[in-house]
Amino acid sequence: MPTLYVENVPKELYEALRSRAKAHRRSIAAEVVALIEEKVPTAQELEARREMLQRVLRMREEQPRSKGPFPSAEEMIREDRER
Repeated sequence: MPTLYVENVPKELYEALRSRAKAHRRSIAAEVVALIEEKVPTAQELEARREMLQRVLRMREEQPRSKGPFPSAEEMIREDRER
């Protein structure tokens, strides 16, 4: 497993990280890894996001095949007003 060293971390940031790690009952290193996993998507995650976006765009392009057996909201409002 690769190792990452970070130098010149501002004291305020380090203290915030230490507090966060303590709150989550983790070491500072484990907290940093958790934050990186949460915020930096892997190539696999990016591909999954692209596929999902393509699926959503395809769904948006599809036109409903028929109106179906139900009246539209506009038709129901008109019907209520005419009563």
